[in-house]
Amino acid sequence: MPMSDTRAIRFGSWSRQFAGTPWRRALAVFVLAGLVGIMGLVIGAVKLSPLALLDAMAHPDSQAGLIALQLRLPRLLLALLCGGTLAVSGWIFQQVMRNALASPDTLGVTSGASAAAVAYLSYLAADWGTTGLPLAAMGGALAVIAVVYALAWRSGTTPLRLILMGIGMAALCSAITTFILVSSPLTTTLSAYVWLTGSVYGANWVEVRQLALWCAGLAVLLVPLVRFALLAPLDDALAVGLGVRVQRTRALLTLVATLLAGVAIAWGGAMAFVGLVAPHIARQVTRAPGVAQLLTSAALGATIVMLADLVGRTLFLPLDLPAGIFVAAIGTPFFLALLLREAR
Repeated sequence: MPMSDTRAIRFGSWSRQFAGTPWRRALAVFVLAGLVGIMGLVIGAVKLSPLALLDAMAHPDSQAGLIALQLRLPRLLLALLCGGTLAVSGWIFQQVMRNALASPDTLGVTSGASAAAVAYLSYLAADWGTTGLPLAAMGGALAVIAVVYALAWRSGTTPLRLILMGIGMAALCSAITTFILVSSPLTTTLSAYVWLTGSVYGANWVEVRQLALWCAGLAVLLVPLVRFALLAPLDDALAVGLGVRVQRTRALLTLVATLLAGVAIAWGGAMAFVGLVAPHIARQVTRAPGVAQLLTSAALGATIVMLADLVGRTLFLPLDLPAGIFVAAIGTPFFLALLLREAR
């Protein structure tokens, strides 16, 4: 990248250099996400003009205000948070594993969260309600990554061993999920299938606040680790030479990525491929590693899920289809294309 594109910011002894092109491209992606968000507020069974949307903001008790602020906006924000969080999780996994195919799906995190959530819906939800579902999903994600780490540990771990163990655990958890669904009552199976597909249907402000708080807390944990995530693709010996405690840093980044995926899956369901597709597109957009690439991944993940939910909500009226169907429709051919490219 040309040096003329680089800018320096200094505050006393603190200084940082920023490459302008990746940040300008990141800003363009954020603008795209904003446009998709506005479309999500105005398009639906009841269409709202831009003026009607502004009037709804000014008069939240009106009919337009009810539609825009109580029905569509919470759903839009939940999709934004779920997509952005899954994308950040996938970006971290791909950095740590040094593999463009690494994601919460291929490492077993999504499958572990799904197995635990389906087990909760089948055996505990009747007595405890659905309030414990997020904790069950997060617990399942953490349990799987802990087992993956334990099985991959040989005086330390390597990205290849972690990926191989993750694929094996994903297959095992998928088998457990299928067994639970087969042996569960039909009503439980139907609700579990919708959750497994991934959906933000029926989102409310309580769920948005809960997920936002989790995301804010995990962002605080992630900020001091970002510089290590940027060094993670380096060879272990080179990273050690730069003063990085490789095993400790890899474990911390894996833990944060797992928690990010767990909370997104807990509130939005098991949306496949967001954590795989968004970081890869972000690399193609920014063309340079850095914080701009991380933020671009988050914006792209949010855009993908918001757009998928908009399509599922509007294109097949009066049906309201889960967003995960359309996320998978985008992600599956993309995943196959990545596999073919890696094979070549």
